[in-house]
Amino acid sequence: MNRRSFIDHLTVSSGAVLVAPLLPFSDSSFAKTERPFARTGQAADVVIAGGGLGGCAAALAALRNHKRVILTEETDWIGGQMTQQGVPPDEHQWIETHGATQLYRDVRTAIRAYYKQNYPLTDAARASKFLNPGDGAVSRLCHEPKVALAVLEQMMAPYLSSGQLTLLLEHKISSADVQGDTVRALKAVSQRSGNELILSAPYFIDATELGDLLPLTGTEFVTGAESRSETRELHAPEKADPANCQAFTVCFAMDYVAGGNYVIDKPKDYSVWRMYSPAVTPAWSGKLLDLSYSNPKTLEPKQLGFHPEGIPTGDRLNLWNYRRVISKANFRPGTYVGDVSGVNWPQNDYSAGNLIGATDKAFKKHVDRAKQLSLSLLYWLQTEVPRPDGGQGWPGIRFRPDVMGTEDGLAKYPYVRESRRIKAVFTVLEEHVGAENRALITGKKEGNRAAAFADSVGVGYYHIDLHPSTGGNNYIDFGSLPFQIPLGALLPKRMKNLLPANKNIGTTHITNGCYRLHPVEWSIGEAVGMLVAYSLDKGVTPHAVRENEQLLNGFQKLIRSQGVETHWPRV
Repeated sequence: MNRRSFIDHLTVSSGAVLVAPLLPFSDSSFAKTERPFARTGQAADVVIAGGGLGGCAAALAALRNHKRVILTEETDWIGGQMTQQGVPPDEHQWIETHGATQLYRDVRTAIRAYYKQNYPLTDAARASKFLNPGDGAVSRLCHEPKVALAVLEQMMAPYLSSGQLTLLLEHKISSADVQGDTVRALKAVSQRSGNELILSAPYFIDATELGDLLPLTGTEFVTGAESRSETRELHAPEKADPANCQAFTVCFAMDYVAGGNYVIDKPKDYSVWRMYSPAVTPAWSGKLLDLSYSNPKTLEPKQLGFHPEGIPTGDRLNLWNYRRVISKANFRPGTYVGDVSGVNWPQNDYSAGNLIGATDKAFKKHVDRAKQLSLSLLYWLQTEVPRPDGGQGWPGIRFRPDVMGTEDGLAKYPYVRESRRIKAVFTVLEEHVGAENRALITGKKEGNRAAAFADSVGVGYYHIDLHPSTGGNNYIDFGSLPFQIPLGALLPKRMKNLLPANKNIGTTHITNGCYRLHPVEWSIGEAVGMLVAYSLDKGVTPHAVRENEQLLNGFQKLIRSQGVETHWPRV
């Protein structure tokens, strides 16, 4: 495509606004494709690849700071973990008041308001300031994916209407035009039509679930587990293993109709998964499809309970209540025949293959196998799980495809726990945030705080939680400290205008375990969106913001004024 032709088509394309000088494109700078480039394109201040929580936060932050945004999303739902992946938010105990951005708390408030405005709640539920629609054990706000989707769509609606935001659903980035340390454009391909768009901007943000832009742009990155000699981390392995990544999960939802029979057809791979035991060290407790699993903290066998009417199961956690997204007790009698429970459990964690770096064929193979695992878990619950009365199976368990918004009833995208990670200006290590490792560094047994970063652009907290991995690790799960998000971890060492906004920041295999959760991903994305806006307004690079004390102070003042916490109070 020649430059004149590209500009001619760009200026007449619907909603496109030229906000940056366009550079000539060379076909040879893109990965080869089987068809010639489509002669159409769009430009903005920033192009964001990936509409998950980090991508949404980055977009909203840039938009409120008067920047034009193009946001692409591979599926037909924005919202990532909270929507397309079907995972209610994993959060810390202080989330209602602090430890997240104001915008993230606005999302949570809006989710509650959506239920109060649109659902037949009981009087008690409607009056509850901290309504938890599902009363799930995992979160103070267990909700249906489609409600979070509605809230995020409402937040973006005015920007879409004004043309400040272009949202390209079901579009995947296929290649990049890069010159030296600068990304000049991305090619997006419609998953429906196959049509191609050239997306141009001064800045690009990788908010994809697997860090897809990093190899496409030649950005240096790492994967898997670093060795202890590399990072000095207490829980790092002796030998590095780039292919050793956490399990992913294909989630689903179900409800229960007493006396009903909703048993699905026996999954084709049921016999395989029924006998499967993860090949991990220390050894798993037995079969994967069982109510026994490895206690994440001790790795000893731990018993779980299960009863689809939410009845307590003694001192054992009733898995039905764990990620329940609708508790019928919160709604007027007759609204629901039973609770609705989301399933993201140890029993459907898939650690038999790695999605990072997989070919399209291998990616599909592993996702299909993971779907078979989840369907096998459902069938096992319907037919074989031990009942408290000595029987087996609950045929009244009903598969709920509508909750996930898909034909097959399974989440639109796998719940991904680990991504490619940039080689960053600064890397967060276990010694910065891990409770035990921090004590070794400081010499204090009690009263430790996570490392303080002068370039902090956000905060977060979660224990370091690594699920069984493709490299054969069982759970790695231990305490951390309320931490900060350093700006240096958001800056690639070399690339000047590509920034990460998901699980692809400068963490390690170990510290990713506490930086990967919903509110932290949101905080990362929001900081990056504001960083792009600030850099454009000041006419400087993001790296210069960190390197110049005056610029850094100004940026931190800006983000604090917009509801971003950069340090923790005593907790």
